Amino acid sequence: MPHLLKSLLLLATLPSLAYAQTPIQAAPATTTPPVATLKSNTRLVVLDVVVTDRSQHPVHNLQQSNFTVLENNTSQSIRHFEEHIYPNPTAAKPEPFPVLPAGIFTNFVPAPPGDSLNVLLLDTLNTPMSDQAFVRNQLKEYLKTARPGTRIAIFGLTSRLSLLQGFTSDPELLKSFIEKNPHKASPLLDDPAGVGGVQSTSDMMSDSMGSDPGSAQIIANLQQFEAQQQTFQLELRIRYTLDAMNLLARYLSGLPGRKNLIWFSGSFPINVFPDSSLSNPFATVISRDKELRETTNLFTLSQVAVYPVDARGLMVSPTMSAANSGSKYVRNPRAFAADESKFFQQTSAEHATMQQMAEQTGGRAFINTNGLSQAVASAIDSGSNYYTLTYAPTETRNDGKFRKLQVRLQQQGYNLSYRRGYFANDPDSDATKQLPKAAAPATPATAATTPSKPPAPTDSMRAAMTRGAPNPSEILFKVRILPAGAATDAEATVAPGNAPNPDVKLSHGPYRRYLLDMAADPRAVLFTQSSDKLYHGDIQTRIDVYDQDGNLIIDTFNTAHANINAATLQRMLTSGIQLHQQISVPVKGSYYLRIGIHDLNSDRIGSVEVPVAAVKNLAPLPAPSAPASPGTAPAP
Repeated sequence: MPHLLKSLLLLATLPSLAYAQTPIQAAPATTTPPVATLKSNTRLVVLDVVVTDRSQHPVHNLQQSNFTVLENNTSQSIRHFEEHIYPNPTAAKPEPFPVLPAGIFTNFVPAPPGDSLNVLLLDTLNTPMSDQAFVRNQLKEYLKTARPGTRIAIFGLTSRLSLLQGFTSDPELLKSFIEKNPHKASPLLDDPAGVGGVQSTSDMMSDSMGSDPGSAQIIANLQQFEAQQQTFQLELRIRYTLDAMNLLARYLSGLPGRKNLIWFSGSFPINVFPDSSLSNPFATVISRDKELRETTNLFTLSQVAVYPVDARGLMVSPTMSAANSGSKYVRNPRAFAADESKFFQQTSAEHATMQQMAEQTGGRAFINTNGLSQAVASAIDSGSNYYTLTYAPTETRNDGKFRKLQVRLQQQGYNLSYRRGYFANDPDSDATKQLPKAAAPATPATAATTPSKPPAPTDSMRAAMTRGAPNPSEILFKVRILPAGAATDAEATVAPGNAPNPDVKLSHGPYRRYLLDMAADPRAVLFTQSSDKLYHGDIQTRIDVYDQDGNLIIDTFNTAHANINAATLQRMLTSGIQLHQQISVPVKGSYYLRIGIHDLNSDRIGSVEVPVAAVKNLAPLPAPSAPASPGTAPAP
């Protein structure tokens, strides 16, 4: 368990200070420590390499001297070398997680023992129900022969990401979950059931109108509308999927070692090309390469290798389906060739996305195969047997450019899987844009142990604050939640700074106020030094109240601005950053608190979810009198 987390957990009580927008505070130190040296110029790159033979079996007992690492074609000196073999009988067991006092919660995730973890992502958003059933049957087949001790967690993707089953090595528990968890139809697929033969409205209209020349323009307009509607649905699927992937990477970043993400998906292209069959071919064009790069970069920083698996298995063109009406091909012979070309182009784009994500993160894509159980076994086996190489790049400039990585092996005939590069971004570049020109940017409070800071993904905080989502742990923190006043001290209005949902059916009094004291890990927060010799940071805290149906009831947020000297920052490294907030919750009903911390400079996030029932009967604290800054109203 990290030393600072132990320190944070030992803070069973925190002083209840002003619950308003206040500067970041450090807990008082018992002795005055010396001023810390906060600069570090060493960047370490951690590279996991999977070596397999021609039969895709792991290769063991290679030595450091067998490997050569090149960055932009320049040889690098390997500082640390380690082979990971599964199962590892010498793996240290994690320390038991301490029992927290009543009202204390944390987003720290205890890591199960071992050098690697395996995550199954069941993507129902992009997969027809018939293919979902096929995936689950294949997973049950895999579990019959799974190696004892294999640690697996299961996540689900609908319009949001959900943790369905935490890490366990019990195959019976996993099998029971797979059998009981129902299939879900995607609201954004044209054929959510996957039965095939779904005929579009334009095709049905074309069948009914026959060869009437006056209907040609009407049908063309309808085809254009349908194509643009499908593009809109695809845009939503891309947005939901990338948001979920970003959140999953942030969640897994708090777990040590390599993580193997086995992603079962049916259809997820990032690029959609012009459709020459439409009157406006470019109306359906989509390109999300930039967002995909951001996502894969975040995975590499979190030491996650992605193994995409095409849940559809071996496929044939829908034009060959017996359920598909062939009437339009009789009237228009060229339509058959156009539909065939469109199918193969779309499938190629989907597979290219899978291949790109696998290659960039050091995984492997499994496409055009019905042996999904063998794909899972192969992904887990290869991803659990690997070599870790660590080096300090000879090029020390943080110029934001892509650094291409190559790993060479003396022995011939082996396959190597590893991430193919990283962006050498300056960790301080985003945070220092608003500093005076004469200011010399400083390094973060701690040495960089990852190759770069990922570009900020779209709406990362929104995804992290979703009800029921996994708790990202890029910023570790603990929070004490206590009611303010007795249960009988209900209030007709919400606390200052709280914004209730304008729909009175969802949010209405009486309310009970709760006080939150947070202690966050400062090592994950980016502080920069300006010409005034002070360190500056910006942290946003947000609290959302949800009902049991996932409706947003009340929210509040504050931004704390740090302007502290080196001595205060040093004390923070031991005691944590203290933040304070208050939230009102309706007295009647079942509710959940979603608490988030967001470092606005580095885009790192931490969040935790707490049922109000867990704290409503605790001994209360007196309500503060200081008003809080106003928040913004949640969407109805």
